[in-house]
Amino acid sequence: MSEKQYVIFKLENESYGVDIMNVKEICEYKESVKVPNTPQFVDGLINLRGEIIPIINLKKRFHLKDTEVNSDTRIIVIGIKEKQVGFVVDEASQVLRMSEENIEAAPEIVVGVDKKYITGVGKIEDKIVLLLDLEYILTEDEKEKIQQIS
Repeated sequence: MSEKQYVIFKLENESYGVDIMNVKEICEYKESVKVPNTPQFVDGLINLRGEIIPIINLKKRFHLKDTEVNSDTRIIVIGIKEKQVGFVVDEASQVLRMSEENIEAAPEIVVGVDKKYITGVGKIEDKIVLLLDLEYILTEDEKEKIQQIS
């Protein structure tokens, strides 16, 4: 029985997980510089230790109600096409180990052409965690546009 570690984060009151092997780092929220003519879910750019990183607002990407930034707000940084990209989340509070037996494929009703970023559904006691691959949150066209931003 193999296990994987997931960074658990929240958007509104829902829990999501991303494979820790895909996460470069998690940092406190930093105000981004707005860039004109970008998709509505791109908050802007930040300077993270000398590297310019585009910031994606996951709530806007998922068409959820955007809320105020607070002390729990975090940026999860991953690599996409040799470039680092940050994703704003409400909270990224823990790393959990999950065995394969506690992970199921996403139900067919959830998985469609646009939902290839959902890698499964994790069960932790009586809670459900939607497991995501943040690299696939963006279409190929959107990835190209983000590469050109910075």
